[in-house]
Amino acid sequence: MEKYWLWLCTRKELYRPQIACLLQYFQSPENLFYAPDRQVLEMQGIPQRQKEMLLADRKEWDYEKTMHELEKKGIRFISFFQPEYPARLRELSDYPFGIFVKGALPKPGGPAAAVIGARRCSAYGREKAGRIGRILAERGVQVVSGMALGVDGAAQNAAVCAGGKSFSVLGCGVDICYPREHIGLYDRLCQSGGILSEYPPGMPPVSWHFPVRNRLISALADCVIVIEAKERSGSLITADLAAEQGKDVLAVPGRMEDPLSRGCNRLIAQGAGILWEEEEIFRCLGLEGTTEGKSENKKLVLEKKENMVYSGVDFHDKSLDTICRQVSLPRAEVLETLVSLQLRGLIKETAKNYYVKVQNVP
Repeated sequence: MEKYWLWLCTRKELYRPQIACLLQYFQSPENLFYAPDRQVLEMQGIPQRQKEMLLADRKEWDYEKTMHELEKKGIRFISFFQPEYPARLRELSDYPFGIFVKGALPKPGGPAAAVIGARRCSAYGREKAGRIGRILAERGVQVVSGMALGVDGAAQNAAVCAGGKSFSVLGCGVDICYPREHIGLYDRLCQSGGILSEYPPGMPPVSWHFPVRNRLISALADCVIVIEAKERSGSLITADLAAEQGKDVLAVPGRMEDPLSRGCNRLIAQGAGILWEEEEIFRCLGLEGTTEGKSENKKLVLEKKENMVYSGVDFHDKSLDTICRQVSLPRAEVLETLVSLQLRGLIKETAKNYYVKVQNVP
C-alpha cells in the first residue's frame, strides 16, 4: 500500500484538499490507481484538467525509478499509516497524508520548541533568537522552525552549532534549499536534525505554501516562541495555529513604536505568555530546574580564524572596520566569522557593524 501512497503524494498537480476528495471517493490510493479512466473523469470535486493530468501520470509512473531518485537524494517518504509517522502530526485534523524527510525525524516524546519571527529582524532580534536557540539545545530541547532568513535561521543555526537537534519544515520540496542563502544551514540540519515537507520533491516554493506549512511547525512543537513580528506576518499565523492546537505561545515584548514589536505585543495583549526571561521557556516546557541534556561548562574552544576575530572584539563597542584592521583578515571573512560568533552566543551586535563580547562565557 505504501507504494500507492507514494504515487499519490508525489502528484504535483494535487494538494491535500484534492487528495482528501479522491480518497473519500475511491477509499484508497490503490483503488484510485487502478480505477477505470471513465470513473475518474466522471467524479465530482476535482477540476477536469487535474483529473486528466492524474490519468496521464499513473500511466507513466515508475515505482522503481521514483524510489531510486529519492534514495539518490537521501529522501525518505513516510505515509500517515507508517509507525514512524510523527505522532504530533497525527493529532492534526488536516494532517498530511505523507511526508518527505531528509535527515532524521524529531525524537518522539522529546521536548520541542518552535522559534519563529521576522525575516528582516533587528540585530537585537537576531541575537535573541541565536541565544534562545543555543540554550534550548543545551537543555536538550529540539528546535523547530522554517529555515527562513532572520529569526528562524538564527535560532536553528545556533541550536546545531551548540550540538543540539533542529528540524525545518519547508514550503517546497525537501530537495530544494529555500532560501538559497541558507545552503550551509540546510546541510547542517540534514546532519544534526532534519528537513521535512508535505510537498513532493521538486515542488518549488510558492508564497501560499508557507502559511499552510506553518500548521506543521506548531504541531511538531510543545510551545511556540515568537521573536519580533509585524502585525501581519506568517509568524502570527503560526502563533494562531498553535493556540488552536492547544500549544503555549510565548512572545518577546518590545517597544511600542517599533514595527517589529507590534505583532509580539499584540499576541501578549491577546493572552500569549510574556517571555520576560529565558527560564520562562523551561517553565512552559515543564523543565524548570532540570539539568537533563544541559551542556557541561567547558573551556571555550574556537577554530583559528574564530579565535583571531574573537580576540579582536572587546567588552566595549568596537566597529567592524577596527576589528578588520586588528586581525588583518578580509572584511567578508571577518563579517562571516562575527555572525558565527553571534550565533554561538559569544558576542553581540550593539549597533550596525558594532560588536561587543558577551559576559560570563565559559
